[in-house]
Amino acid sequence: MAAPTRLAFLASDRPEAQAALQVLAARYGDVPETEADAVVALGGDGFMLETLHRRLASQTPVYGMNRGSVGFLLNDFSEDNLLERIATAEKAVIHPLVMRVGDIRGVTHEALAINEVSLFRQTFQSAKLRIRIDGTVRMAELICDGVLIATPAGSTAYNLSAHGPIIPLSGQVLALTPISAFRPRRWRGALLSHKAQVTFEVLETDKRPVSAVADNVEVRDVVEVNVSEDRSISLSLLFDAGRSLEERVLSEQFAV
Repeated sequence: MAAPTRLAFLASDRPEAQAALQVLAARYGDVPETEADAVVALGGDGFMLETLHRRLASQTPVYGMNRGSVGFLLNDFSEDNLLERIATAEKAVIHPLVMRVGDIRGVTHEALAINEVSLFRQTFQSAKLRIRIDGTVRMAELICDGVLIATPAGSTAYNLSAHGPIIPLSGQVLALTPISAFRPRRWRGALLSHKAQVTFEVLETDKRPVSAVADNVEVRDVVEVNVSEDRSISLSLLFDAGRSLEERVLSEQFAV
């Protein structure tokens, strides 16, 4: 991107993030988000997701620096050469998932997910689900602890912990991954086109209640969940040259 002159700094509540905010704002200046060429997020991956959710209607790119724990979506922290790093950064554009949910009371809910949409059993009883892809039943009955759909950007998060595939950012696919599948026990999930319309129907809702979660938004006692990619929303993340999100996703596939 063009060399930025106006930066807006955001920080999580962690002491190291707040300390970094004070130092960087004093050194580079700090303008309101609406006036910034770039937003600098200081924290961990959770705070980066919070920042992106706040900026769903904005075209301003976000450059994160790790002042948290994992930091997969962030750059290494340094006080020096920040304007130069942002000017030469590589851009990654991601699109969120939209989750539309109907619950047992007939109420409809909608939320966006940057990482994944997940369904979970609410009690000791396993969830029983039916899965439709573009209107066609692909699995009449899945008995499991849950199931999720992950974006490429989110494929290295909970999806990977559930033994789902890591997806290249340019792959234009979504990961459909079961969580502790009981029947069919050997089903490991599927890769779907990013254009797929996915519907989960919850079976035996009285006996087997299920919740649905889009990143940090949870809806309980759901009956049906519809998930699709919302390409009308584009979020821009900036990564240091040679450390793009695409490179990180590729490197993660060879981690031992």
